[in-house]
Amino acid sequence: MAELTRLGAAELGRAIAAGETSAVEVAQAHLDRIAAVDDKVHAFLHVDSDGALAAARAVDERRAAGEPLGPLAGVPVAVKDVIATKGVPTTCASRILEGWIPPYDATIVTRMRQAGLVMLGKTNMDEFAMGSSTEYSAFGPTYNPWDLTRIPGGSGGGSAASLAAYEAPLAIGTDTGGSIRQPGAVTGTVGSKPTYGGTSRYGLVAFSSSLDTPGPCARTVLDAALLHEVIAGHDPMDSTSIPQPVPDVVAAARQGASGDLTGVKIGLVREFSGEGAEPGVMAAFRDAVDALAKLGAEVVEVSCPHFDYALPAYYLIAPSECSSNLARFDGVRYGLRVGDDGKRSLEEVMSLTREAGFGPEVKRRIMLGTYALSSGYYDAYYGQAQKVRTLITRDFTAAFEQVDVLVSPTTPFVAFPLGARTADPYQMYLADLYTIPTNLYGGPGISVPCGLSEGLPVGLQVMAPTMADDRMYRVAAALESAVGTLTPPALEER
Repeated sequence: MAELTRLGAAELGRAIAAGETSAVEVAQAHLDRIAAVDDKVHAFLHVDSDGALAAARAVDERRAAGEPLGPLAGVPVAVKDVIATKGVPTTCASRILEGWIPPYDATIVTRMRQAGLVMLGKTNMDEFAMGSSTEYSAFGPTYNPWDLTRIPGGSGGGSAASLAAYEAPLAIGTDTGGSIRQPGAVTGTVGSKPTYGGTSRYGLVAFSSSLDTPGPCARTVLDAALLHEVIAGHDPMDSTSIPQPVPDVVAAARQGASGDLTGVKIGLVREFSGEGAEPGVMAAFRDAVDALAKLGAEVVEVSCPHFDYALPAYYLIAPSECSSNLARFDGVRYGLRVGDDGKRSLEEVMSLTREAGFGPEVKRRIMLGTYALSSGYYDAYYGQAQKVRTLITRDFTAAFEQVDVLVSPTTPFVAFPLGARTADPYQMYLADLYTIPTNLYGGPGISVPCGLSEGLPVGLQVMAPTMADDRMYRVAAALESAVGTLTPPALEER
């Protein structure tokens, strides 16, 4: 049973389809693994054992009845706790939603259930997806399976850590400024941010509505592509959903795995040449670029001059939108309610509820966003940031006229020790320095492991034009074929 947790999603799907194992056996193996190691990792906030086994039994029954099933039927998946799941707690790792159970599923959850995936539970995260280390969870941090004294990235550190700890073969994350890719990089896993609007946001608890993007997390590029194929596509429930066919990301990943990149032009972003990055990260990145060139890719340098302004622009746009979105958590309709003793006014109850329910990082961003949107400051801050966003989009457009994809390190540094940056928000924000431009543009990006620095994983990021998600999967799979996957030290020995 323990061996089942070491298999990837594609391998598990084939084994279940061939009758070599059952969906129930696979689900039970992963539930046993969670019970054995999650006290060290804390990847999960809620484990739905009964629901997982019931879903697995349903898959086995459908297969026994001869019903045609997809390649991921019976494969377990972990879901970030910012995604609504019917009958299963969704807290956004916040006290203000502690114990809240949604009456509906997010669109991507519905699609996974229809495809026969088995949801194991909900993973830990920075509260309301605001953070880069999963230290801002109201229920305690998640620990990196590579080194339990270090962060697993954020905000989706729980999803990435569940993969690296072999608690799940697949996971769902959300990416607002790098929250899928950055955890993937520091845990040695694959994290993919689809094109904005390529995956539905219906049922995703909103942080920054013009940036939030659900996406797949896995241990291999092919597995990520298989999950991407399941969750992507137009959704009439989401007004920002793109009414276009999903690119054939699975075929692209299989093509890339052949290791041939002849005819592919790859751009190195001059502005991400290494200033502020750890030497070991840049060394691993350069070796990976050399590997891509040996596979036949043409590597050229391109300039995206406005990328230098992405970080400050993001930290005006995202907090402004969060200030608006989180106004709904008021202690009136659902979730936590504090001070409702019949003597206090509605405004007092709201204030007491938000003070008790929100953590320090959420409060910091709400205040920053409210200030940026206030009368007399809107044009100077939020308006200017949106102009910078337009310039960054133009940089991407110009770059993609010269090359097929862009590459960079995913993060400037490897996983840092827990507590090392919580006292300095700016240093924490720098974790997303290389990932934020893609969110402001709206295009797809993927992080794939490319080596080690000081014994810790380093990720390479591949960025592609909007609705060209297949390009990034091809390049990422080719790199994976050249450098291989990473295996963390055994948790049982620590």
